[in-house]
Amino acid sequence: MPLSSPKILETPRGQFAYRESGPADGPVVVMIHGWPESSYCWNGVAEHLDPGLHLIAPDLRGLGDSERTPGQEPYRKVALARDVMALLDTLEIDDVYLVGHDWGGIVAQEIALAIPDRVNRLVIMNIAIINNLKGNREVIETVRSGSGSVYWYQHFLQTPDLPEAMIPGNEETWLRHFLRTWSRDGFPDDALREYVRMFRIPGTPGASANYYRTFHDDAKRWATTAGHVWPMPGLYIYGNRDRVIIPEYLNHIGDCFESIRVEQVDAAHFLQEEQPADVARHLNAFFKE
Repeated sequence: MPLSSPKILETPRGQFAYRESGPADGPVVVMIHGWPESSYCWNGVAEHLDPGLHLIAPDLRGLGDSERTPGQEPYRKVALARDVMALLDTLEIDDVYLVGHDWGGIVAQEIALAIPDRVNRLVIMNIAIINNLKGNREVIETVRSGSGSVYWYQHFLQTPDLPEAMIPGNEETWLRHFLRTWSRDGFPDDALREYVRMFRIPGTPGASANYYRTFHDDAKRWATTAGHVWPMPGLYIYGNRDRVIIPEYLNHIGDCFESIRVEQVDAAHFLQEEQPADVARHLNAFFKE
């Protein structure tokens, strides 16, 4: 069942957009997007999920049709998690299956840290596990042993004022680079058009850059999670052709969960848009257990 058009919701933490589908009384699946996308990225997956599920896909602050907020502090991942929790509280949603891709996977983990009793199952896609300090150190060692050139965009986005000056007017060129070159066999045209529309909303280049400008503060927080073990059942779905989230990110994640399954799909970074049916198949099986 396809997701709805964006709905706007006022919460105690601000104004946020979200898409939904499925019966109001069905088990709730919250799907959180990453950068440089929005809730639109889950449309293909939604069409293949069990129609009895109630899907909620929020737009994170600064992206999609949610509010653009000045300053960096609102874009720390623990703050973004509080935004999503405020949306769920306003919608009076308690227990959820939680799915997150890219930065959305980090936000999902922050939510699971904050309200573990409300997260029945946790699904992470192509991003680091924040309490996997051993595996993440091995990623750093691997990157340092090579050129690390694929990560240039992170340094660009962290540079003060530069994204705000250079992205406006060049949104399609900017997004096409990532969405097409980080995909296995191209990228859906409709999704590209939607993200270009989003990046043309005033404030989006700076807001999206703040996801990376807050990274060092985020990393200090995650360093304190060493030894944490996720109590809820976990699933990691890995697009195995990703050039940024390399296989070393999977090292040692079994130590971070009481129960974790790893499934691979033939895709690069944007696996939910490259292989939506395969992603949905793994989700359906995991939710039915």
